[in-house]
Amino acid sequence: MGTSTEKAGPDAAGGSGGQDGTGEAGGAAAREAVDVAGVRDGAAVRPADAAPGTGAAAGAGAGSGAGAEAQGVTGSTPEVVAGSTPPVVALPAGRPVALSPSRASDFMQCPLLYRFRVIDKLPEKPSAAATRGTVVHAVLERLFDAPAAQRTADGARSMVPGEWEKLLAKRPELAELFEDDPAGERLAAWLADAEALVERWFTLEDPTRLEPADRELYVETVLDSGLRLRGFIDRVDVAPTGEVRLVDYKTGKAPRPEYADGPLFQMKFYALVMWRLRGLVPRRLQLVYLGSGDVLTYDPTEADLRGVERKLLALWDAIQRAAASGDWRPRRTKLCGWCDHQAVCPEFGGTPPPYPLPVPAPGRALPVEASGPGQGRMGAV
Repeated sequence: MGTSTEKAGPDAAGGSGGQDGTGEAGGAAAREAVDVAGVRDGAAVRPADAAPGTGAAAGAGAGSGAGAEAQGVTGSTPEVVAGSTPPVVALPAGRPVALSPSRASDFMQCPLLYRFRVIDKLPEKPSAAATRGTVVHAVLERLFDAPAAQRTADGARSMVPGEWEKLLAKRPELAELFEDDPAGERLAAWLADAEALVERWFTLEDPTRLEPADRELYVETVLDSGLRLRGFIDRVDVAPTGEVRLVDYKTGKAPRPEYADGPLFQMKFYALVMWRLRGLVPRRLQLVYLGSGDVLTYDPTEADLRGVERKLLALWDAIQRAAASGDWRPRRTKLCGWCDHQAVCPEFGGTPPPYPLPVPAPGRALPVEASGPGQGRMGAV
């Protein structure tokens, strides 16, 4: 067990290699937020922390669970919902009902940002970095549709303009990213940057030796405590021996070691969900950083994942209490420079919109859902 960052060559599932880095506060982090708008790689999906529609099934075994949750009833049996695209559901402001890695990170970064995205659902401007990440991810996903011998760097580069056009057709508002570029020079440079990221991936992994078991896999489960976890895994590799590797692509640079915990937390989140769904701890977690050509790997244990579960339960308890009280504290950090909500943030002289959820009268108990077994407080983590 442990972490490693390496300049790596081709490797098979479960083997060493790969690369990851997260020094991209405005890049991959922004791309991870596309589920707020209900869009993931150009496909319309339910927002990652929105409640499913009444009776809507997100996959095998999901029908009764989704309906029960919509009625305020949460079962204690883990629910398997994997490999399917969740339905589109337009929701008004409401209490959070699930956690994804992106929204968990939002709350840890700034509770008020979490509120703006999940409770208020405030719109956010398209980001060139996030959109580039979406295009690159689409290329790396669809590259594996071709036979192994046809998975070349030149072929992958040639896919970039087409994937951009597909995304633009589904999300016409992205055209505003280049509306002040009549000659197309900025767009050409942006596409060239995306092509360079795709080409760099071929120096890190050999797609002719990879046959992913899943790509852009949607996973969802309910813990014994009733907490619902969901998210998308970029790639799942399964070795002939059955060992599983979870892979995530980052279009930014690898972080310095002291900042590596954030992206590893995201991967451990996915590992926990997969463990609960399939009963097998993934052998390896791999972050591939296209911006710097680094690969970070980590081999988790059951003890690691139980610790992540405890942290998520404590985090969820804090979110529930904030939702019930309306007390969402802003937290000023260096990442505020990438935030679209400074105009309504008290840290920048703004006033948040009226809180859309009911709060108890002074002196009355908060209507917070009971914690499940082992659920604790943030201070206990």
